[in-house]
Amino acid sequence: MDGFKRRLSDSVQFRLSITLSLAILIVALLAGGFAFISALNEAHEMQDESLRQVAVLFDRQHMTLRYPGAERIVGDDEESRITVQYLADSADATGNDDASVPLPFPVTLADGLSTLNIAGENFRALVRTTSTGERIVVAQEVDVRDKEARESAWRSLLPFLILFPVLLLVVGDLVRKLFRPIATLSAEIDQRDQQALHPVDEQHLPSEIRPFVVAINRLLKRVAQAMETQRRFIADAAHELRSPMTALSLQAERLSSTPMSEAVRQNFVPLAQGIERSRNLIEQLLALAAAQSVTQRAETAVSVHAVFRRVLEDLLPLAENKGIDLGVESVADVQAVINELDLFVLIKNLVDNAIRYTPAGGQVNLSVEPEEQGVLIEIKDTGPGISAEEQALVFDPFYRILGTGEAGSGLGLSIVRTIASRNDASVTLSFSDEHNQKGLRVKVRLNRLVL
Repeated sequence: MDGFKRRLSDSVQFRLSITLSLAILIVALLAGGFAFISALNEAHEMQDESLRQVAVLFDRQHMTLRYPGAERIVGDDEESRITVQYLADSADATGNDDASVPLPFPVTLADGLSTLNIAGENFRALVRTTSTGERIVVAQEVDVRDKEARESAWRSLLPFLILFPVLLLVVGDLVRKLFRPIATLSAEIDQRDQQALHPVDEQHLPSEIRPFVVAINRLLKRVAQAMETQRRFIADAAHELRSPMTALSLQAERLSSTPMSEAVRQNFVPLAQGIERSRNLIEQLLALAAAQSVTQRAETAVSVHAVFRRVLEDLLPLAENKGIDLGVESVADVQAVINELDLFVLIKNLVDNAIRYTPAGGQVNLSVEPEEQGVLIEIKDTGPGISAEEQALVFDPFYRILGTGEAGSGLGLSIVRTIASRNDASVTLSFSDEHNQKGLRVKVRLNRLVL
């Protein structure tokens, strides 16, 4: 009961359905009662009219009466029969029940309709004076009349009994259809990417819902402006820091070639490494701000192998310093429809992560192949891999796996996810060696390719 009350107070759709159903029930009960009473009265009036017609027919045809004896007539029903007799003959009635004719009607009855108890049974009787001056009585048992009238009245309720459940189904379906735009709108907003802040289409929505959607669109616009302001601030700050950090990096490189004592060099090496990490962090912040930008970028047919070559040219020195075998496994090239810079940044960040977290002497392999619905790009390494518990967390900005010994910025996979989202692509992580739970396999699925 508490669940019903809670649902009734929380759900407008449920409340509307219950209210309409109760309204239909009340109207159906009132209309059914009125129809039943009307049909019952109409049936009684028709039965009274039948008594009048019998009396008129008797008078018009100048009929004479002969009371039957004990013989039985085929088709005669004692319960539903209409009895006709001279009122004066009631004094000659000999039976004490309603099976014999004549019946003991009071001879003083006035012309017209009346209800009498005769021999223990209620009769509806019509007394009429004929054109010849004789008084006749036409009668029928009340119980039979009431039974037939009730049956007729119940039959008049049959349309209501059929219509009531049909109306309930129609109302329930109608209410669901009326609220379907809200459910569709909710599903559409729920399936949106976190970067998708474009307005909700309000053209085909009911006028009652439209103000709510207009308010949501205004909120989305304010959120988009706030996020754009935040991204612009990060990009501007990173850009302002890029020049001095680059200058510091160059000064550190020059200083490293200058003769210095061992004690000074031991202090200089951490300083140089810190400067390099800061420079890399600024570059990653700029890349993340660019990836999160709402500006639409032109999409063209891009050779995936050409992007692989550019990535290898940039990262091959880093791989050689660690003795890592970096190469491309796939032979056939694939043309994908995407912004070339987006694809380059995405693959470069994945390969850079693979090189950094793969031990010296390991392997990092790139491959691409066409699929029925798009393009599949894979980057596999022989590093420690990422546990299933952390695979969903590593895409968060600045999240880093502890115990690796690598001093990364924690933004690489966040940039990858942002670029994938804006290009309607998907990124999944798994182990390259499932049996030993080692190595990382990154699958990037692009939804469009050039056939």
